[in-house]
Amino acid sequence: MADMMGTGRGARTRRARTVAAVLAATGLFGLFTAGCTGQGTPRVPADDGRGELHTSPPSASEPGRKPDRPSVLAVKIDNVRAARPQTGIDSADIVYAEQVEGGLSRLMAVFATKLPKAVGPVRSARESDLELLRQFDKPTLAFSGAQGKLMPLINGAPLDAQTPKKTSDAYFRGTDKVSPHNLYLRPKRLMPTTPGAAALTTGFRYGPAPAGGTKDTSETVRYPAARFTFTWSATRERWLVSMDGKPDTTTDGKRLAPATVVVQYVQVRKSAFHDFLGNNTPYTVTIGSGSAKVLRDGRAYDVNWKRAKATEGTEFTTKDGEPVNFAKGQVWVVFAKASS
Repeated sequence: MADMMGTGRGARTRRARTVAAVLAATGLFGLFTAGCTGQGTPRVPADDGRGELHTSPPSASEPGRKPDRPSVLAVKIDNVRAARPQTGIDSADIVYAEQVEGGLSRLMAVFATKLPKAVGPVRSARESDLELLRQFDKPTLAFSGAQGKLMPLINGAPLDAQTPKKTSDAYFRGTDKVSPHNLYLRPKRLMPTTPGAAALTTGFRYGPAPAGGTKDTSETVRYPAARFTFTWSATRERWLVSMDGKPDTTTDGKRLAPATVVVQYVQVRKSAFHDFLGNNTPYTVTIGSGSAKVLRDGRAYDVNWKRAKATEGTEFTTKDGEPVNFAKGQVWVVFAKASS
């Protein structure tokens, strides 16, 4: 809306009517009005590019939702080489990895059972985040900002959007890296109490490993300009994470080591947004069904995944339709492009 011209009451009225008409035509009016507070959309500094308004975000409300249920803290994490090592993501219950502009990767760390003192580096949100986060009951999303035309969708979504512009005392700049790779979050400034495991409405199941599978000690997932490698450590009973060929550790020297890794094959299509170089922002589709590979206990399991709608978690089943249990501990979900 910032690029619309005009001043005074008449211009403001014309702008409001124009926005309402666009939102009504695209089915967004209910989503936008549900998220507005009467003060308009905050003008958050963007840290990447410009794009067009997406016309099919998730709806603002669904029957059967429980808004009073404790919900998670999701933090967008910078994952380029200059941002590593990262802070606090070893405390996350779930780490999602997705492809972004230029074939690079970005993480979303989801916290429910433990809140570290600091998390980061924090970076900007993407359109796909809104679909992914609908599985939680009004989650708190911590991010550095987003381009101007995406912000109305974020502010209208059923989540608590928290940026440095909105809650400055929750963020700080570190001295270990150069900007913009040095923005960190103090999670307890946003969420004084730990939500607890009940907030993890992902559909994930935990328990004994399924039958079958094949022995597997290393798996690599490649994006056009990034790669993840997970190597099984029998002594630690965890998958050790490497990124772009180097062991991945936190700033305090801890090796990132999830108990379960899911390589989920999904549709990755173009979105309506671009970065400042003109690169299109990929949209990772997490609703639907497809195949996946679950890594746990030094074995790999070829499974199916299904997420019927945005407000539901993802089910993972064997080829025979039996639910697949994950190992207890941190889970990494790496979204990989499905073959056509």
